[in-house]
Parts: sequence; C-alpha cells; structure tokens
Amino acid sequence: MNKEWSELNKTMQAQIKKKETYQNGLETLSALRSSLMETVMTFYDELDRQEFDAMPFINADGYHSKNIAYSLWHIFRIEDIVAHTLINGDEQVFFSGSYQRRINSPIITTGNELVKEQIAEFSSALDIKELLSYIAEVRESSETILKQLHFEELKRKISDERKEELLSLNVVSEDENTVWLIDYWCGKDIRGLIQMPFSRHWIMHIEASLRIKNRIHP
Repeated sequence: MNKEWSELNKTMQAQIKKKETYQNGLETLSALRSSLMETVMTFYDELDRQEFDAMPFINADGYHSKNIAYSLWHIFRIEDIVAHTLINGDEQVFFSGSYQRRINSPIITTGNELVKEQIAEFSSALDIKELLSYIAEVRESSETILKQLHFEELKRKISDERKEELLSLNVVSEDENTVWLIDYWCGKDIRGLIQMPFSRHWIMHIEASLRIKNRIHP
C-alpha cells in the first residue's frame, strides 16, 4: 500500500474513535481523499479512451484484474449507495442526476457481478467524461454528509428500513458473489462504513488502477 495513503488512513481511523480528535479525523480523511483524487485525475490527464478499458491482468487474482473505467465506476457507485441510501436516507446522486443516461451505463449496480470480458464490455459503453462528473458530485455530496455527522452518530447501525430501501432499489446484484454486500454494509455502524467505502476501498482500487496504468502506459 502507498505509504502516504496508508499512514493517513491509519491516522484517520485512530482519530475518529475519540470525540476529542473526531474533527481532526474528518480533516485527515479529507486529505486522504484529496490525495487519491489527484491520482484519479492523472488517469484523465494521461490516458486515452481505450486505455481506460485495458485489462492487462485479466486472469490475475486481485483488483488489478479489472480495468480503470470499471474501478472508478465501482468506487463511486458504492460510495453513492452507502452515503445516500444507507447513511443519509436520501436519493442517490446516480438517480437525482440522471447519470445512468448521461454515463450511458447498461447497469445501475456496483458491478461486483461482472467478471473478465463482461467488465470490458461494460466499461467500453461508458462516457468517461460524464463518469468524471459523477465522481465529482458523489465525492462532494459524501463529504457534505460526513461534515454533518456528529461523533455520537458513529455508533448508529443501519436501520431495517434503510436496508429494505436498499433492497428495493436493485442497485446490488442478486448474484451470489455480490448479494453479500447488503449484509456486509448493514452489519456495520457509521464508523465502520467511513473506514471502508469512504477510505480504504478507494485506496485498494486506485492502487490497482495505478498498477494497470503503469503496465499499459509506462
């Protein structure tokens, strides 16, 4: 793991556990996400459209077996779902911003159900510039939600009502390799969600995307 990102993530996790350092933790999280977004922007600055779909490690076991377009979709669909449906109880950016049409996506899910050539076929349909607009809007809305969270709310579990709302939206595939996500998210408290979809999840997939970029665009 990138040393800077790893240290920021470790510091943030320790800070949000204590009321007196909670606000510092949110600032550390913001710094981590800003650093990661700088890397995302290098993809847009340096790669051509076809390189977003490249899968040089298609048969590998790991996140780098995907491609960059898919990875960005996956990171921010998950964050949108968790931030809005599960934490804030409001409408996802994906729906309020008509992003399925704008991005030209054949799916509304997280994409966990897709493998190998399915990932390549999916990502090739995406409007990459509109995907960037979605990324920016999700990031901004999530960080607004985080700033409004009080320390005492971090122990709040996801309610049965919000879990039912998540199920009704069909944004998590019923595929047996994917449906576990619902219980995984809903089994965590708000602190646990901050420690995964909002931070560590970004790191894992952006590091994998860097590995892909370094192979196809040395």
